[in-house]
Amino acid sequence: MKSLIKVIGLLTMTGLLAYCSASKNTLSISEKEAQAFELAKGDTIAISNEEVEYEIIIIEPGFNTWLNSIARPKGYYSQSFMENRNRLMVLEWNQRVIQPQRYDPSLYEQQINYDPNIDYGYDVNYKLYNYFIYFQRKYNQRLGPFIPRI
Repeated sequence: MKSLIKVIGLLTMTGLLAYCSASKNTLSISEKEAQAFELAKGDTIAISNEEVEYEIIIIEPGFNTWLNSIARPKGYYSQSFMENRNRLMVLEWNQRVIQPQRYDPSLYEQQINYDPNIDYGYDVNYKLYNYFIYFQRKYNQRLGPFIPRI
């Protein structure tokens, strides 16, 4: 009987800790941002740098609207800041792609080939970084130790 009480107590504590940690992860999303998330019309954004022959195509409803109206403007973050964050988030993204039994495969469909030794330029890093922020906020995901803020 004491074992059952300990197990129930442990499960209760685990549930309480999960509830507390989940409540800390909720983001404050503005009405304008929520409207961008709710757009059903597909946006297509091509992120490319012809010098290094690199291209990412993002087909995500609302991303272009979000990028142009919610995201921080170009120049707000340095390229090195975004490169460092992109490295971390790409690593986590790719780990999730190869674990479809653990992470939703409809969210993490393809790996991203991001080589930290290549200078992709400011524009590619800016759009990729902001896509990660958009993705985390829209789908309530966490691709690293940082809270996805705008």
